[in-house]
Amino acid sequence: MRAGLLQLSSLPPLSLYVHLPWCLKKCPYCDFNSHEARAGAQALPEAQYIDALMADLEAALPLIWGRTVHSIFIGGGTPSLFSPRSIDRLLGDLRARLRLEADCEITLEANPGTFEKDRFRGYRAAGVTRLSVGVQSFDDRFLQALGRVHDRAQALAAVEEAHDAFDTFNLDIMYALPGQTMADLEQDLRTALSLSPPHISIYHLTIEPNTYFAKYPPVVPEDDTAYAMLDRITEMTGAAGLQRYEVSAYARNGHASAHNTNYWQFGDYLGIGAGAHSKLSFAHRIVRQVRLRDPRRYMEGALAGRAIAQDADVRRADLPFEYMLNALRLREGFALQQFMERTGLPLTAIAPGLAEAERKGLVTQEAGHVRPTERGFDFLSDLQELFLAD
Repeated sequence: MRAGLLQLSSLPPLSLYVHLPWCLKKCPYCDFNSHEARAGAQALPEAQYIDALMADLEAALPLIWGRTVHSIFIGGGTPSLFSPRSIDRLLGDLRARLRLEADCEITLEANPGTFEKDRFRGYRAAGVTRLSVGVQSFDDRFLQALGRVHDRAQALAAVEEAHDAFDTFNLDIMYALPGQTMADLEQDLRTALSLSPPHISIYHLTIEPNTYFAKYPPVVPEDDTAYAMLDRITEMTGAAGLQRYEVSAYARNGHASAHNTNYWQFGDYLGIGAGAHSKLSFAHRIVRQVRLRDPRRYMEGALAGRAIAQDADVRRADLPFEYMLNALRLREGFALQQFMERTGLPLTAIAPGLAEAERKGLVTQEAGHVRPTERGFDFLSDLQELFLAD
C-alpha cells in the first residue's frame, strides 16, 4: 500500500457498481460506455462476461477486505438484455465473495424495449430489490427522436409490471427534448405520475461530446423554456407527493436511492465491468480507477488479472471540488463533520468557497450543516465552481 498525504479517521460506506455494456441500439444522446449487440440478445457472451466480472472482483478484493457492501447497482448499456438466470448467477457469485448488508439495495437498470412478461419477476426472484426503468418519454414522437427502441405501449406495460413485481422502482424521464413544448412535458409527466412511481429521476437532455447528437444537433427548447419546464416538474411531482431530494431525483418517503445517495455523499464504490469507475478510500489517500472500456479487451484483461486501465490518487487540492460536485446536489446538503471525515481535510480547505457561496446567497449554514438554497440549486454549476482548485 503506497503512502498518501491524507488522514482519514474512518472509511465511508461502500457500494458496488457492475457494468453490463451491451444494448440493442446506441441512442444518439448517449455517451455511456455502451455497445450494440448487433446479433441480438441471444448472442451475448453472458457466461463469459460474468466469469470476467468475478476475476475482476477477486483481483480487487484486497482493496476492500473486511468492508461491508451497502448497495449494488447493475448498470449499462441495458442490463435487462441479460437473462434472469444470468443475473441470478451474477448475484450468487457476488454473495459468495462479498459481505453484503442484510438489507442491501440491489438495483438493475431495465429498458422497456427488452421487456417480456414475467422477465421482471425473474429478476426479483434472483435477488434484485429495485428496478430502474429507462422510459425517457411516453410520447412516441419523442421516443423516436431520442432513438429509443420501445414505444409508448411497451413503456406503459413495463412500468406496470415493475409496479407489480417490485416494492420500489425508479422511473427515468427526460425533458427539453427536440420539439417538446410545455404542454408536451405536462402530458408526459401526467402519464408518469398516473402510474404511481415511488421514485422518478428526471434529466435535462444534454448534448454530450462524441455522440450522434453532437455531430448532428437537434433543435431543443431554449434555456428559459427548459428552466420553466424544471419548475413545472417540481410543482407537479410535489403535488403528487414526491419530494425533490436531489437535483434530478424525486421520491416518496422511504424510496430514495440508497446507491445514488452514497455517491452524492462522497461514499466509496468499487466498479467492475467494461469501463467501470471506482472511488476507494484508504487511511491516507483516496484512489480512482477505471476499467478497460472495450468489452472484449476487458474480458481478456480481467481473466488475465489486468482489468484496470487507470489507477491514480485524487490530488489533495482537487478533493474540495470533488466533494462539492456530489454533496451540493442533495437538497439536505452536508454536515461539515462529514466533509472532514470523507476527505481527510480541515474545514479551512473550503472556508473561502463557503464564505463566497453564502455571500452570493447560494448556500446557508446552520449548526454545522451546509444546504444549497433555491438559488444555489438553480445555479448549481456556479456554486460548485467556487471550490475548484486554483
